[in-house]
Amino acid sequence: MKKLYRFSAIILLIIGFSCQYDFPETPIIEPTSGEADFTKMISIGSSITAGVMDGALYNRSQQNSFAVILAEQMKAVGGGDFNVPDINAEVGYFGPGPGGIALGRLILRINPNTGSIQPEPIVPGNPIAAYAGNKSALNNFGVNRISLGTSLIPETGNAAQPNHPAFNPEYARFASNPGTSTLVGDAAAALADGGTFFTFWLGKNDVLGYALLGGSNPAILTSDQQFAALYTAALGTMLQANPNAKGAVANIPNLNVLPYFNLVPWNALPLSSGQVTLINPNYLPYNAGLMQAEQMQLITQEERILRTIQFQPGQNGFVMEDETLTNLTALGLPSIRQSNSNDKATLTLSQVLGQTVGSPLNIRGVSIPIEDEYVLIPSEQAEIAAKINTFNGVISAAVQSNSDRLVLVNINQLLQSALEGSLQANGVTLNASIAPPNGGFSADGVHPNNRGSAFAANHFIDAINEKWGSTIPRVNPNSFMGNDLPR
Repeated sequence: MKKLYRFSAIILLIIGFSCQYDFPETPIIEPTSGEADFTKMISIGSSITAGVMDGALYNRSQQNSFAVILAEQMKAVGGGDFNVPDINAEVGYFGPGPGGIALGRLILRINPNTGSIQPEPIVPGNPIAAYAGNKSALNNFGVNRISLGTSLIPETGNAAQPNHPAFNPEYARFASNPGTSTLVGDAAAALADGGTFFTFWLGKNDVLGYALLGGSNPAILTSDQQFAALYTAALGTMLQANPNAKGAVANIPNLNVLPYFNLVPWNALPLSSGQVTLINPNYLPYNAGLMQAEQMQLITQEERILRTIQFQPGQNGFVMEDETLTNLTALGLPSIRQSNSNDKATLTLSQVLGQTVGSPLNIRGVSIPIEDEYVLIPSEQAEIAAKINTFNGVISAAVQSNSDRLVLVNINQLLQSALEGSLQANGVTLNASIAPPNGGFSADGVHPNNRGSAFAANHFIDAINEKWGSTIPRVNPNSFMGNDLPR
């Protein structure tokens, strides 16, 4: 038996493949700019601003970012061209693969063995290439994986030092002066050069990067004090670049809405009676050791029950590390337990759960514990939620202190509506899933797809129109495709 279990990342029920809807007629409103000027818009932000979808930046995703959609709608009220640093990549770059082969964007594929649907990268992908266009004419300064800290230092774009922790090839490819310029500095210079309006959506990666890695690397989680200082510096630089320019500032969504943390269930391990009969005896010494630890009053009965490993026929929690458990290494007992309904697995767990390592008896999630990077335990979830609340408080306060020039775009509220199934536009419902046709997230479970970006652009439009009395026309989300159908 090569493995007890081969986990498929996602089981999706695809209900209907038609993406066409009939829309009711709406009154025609004459587009006006109101009290704002949209002649030249500058956008600065991270992956969503850049247009990352399906885990990569590629031609179609870049041209359907919320920023591009928003700029197109602004043309009706005097907006001008919106130039992006063209990626010139049909499938983009998801990451390195075996043998150094570049992996491309994720697509949904049907597993021929199970019939389930899961995201897999296109092979080969497109390596990241330098932008050959006019850097001084750019409007979109969105960069994948950028944080507040890395947006403010020149090392981020220094291609001469690719091993620097802050180096980001997706900024280096269009940095105005690699090794000297900064992302915020470049965006501010563009705003100073005739810019009249800007969107600002930085700060998401100051907590998202930590969450995506299962809370396993505290070093990359920005402290509250750092966030406030960095956010003030970055936003202040944009405001000072042109004292007359107005802007729309977006906040950070609740990570619970992201399919990345919801697609792999806590009990994702199916076992037969025969498998259970083989596995359970191996954990008898461990369970007996827990009983001894309880008798020695080293752990409570509650912790002993939590840590006891006992598989049943059917769906099971997987064996995982938990650094919050009492250290019992003196008794030869590792800090492990089975996952439960309070845990959130990352989508990346789907690539390792059930795989064998060396021997057929060494199975990830059964005899080999799943590492911290694949699971958010309750304490980590609470920590992340608290960070998002604090960071959003900083963002809201920054907007309030500059209320004459800024408006808050509550993306957190928008995605919560998608999670609750209450987000609609002209008969189209957007939900917090990757399933076509109504799923608003791309195949990576983190970034919106084209249709999700259209809803985000409308959310920006609504906030801007309400704030400055403009009548920028909303976009029709149905004219944008969701995810590709599974192949």
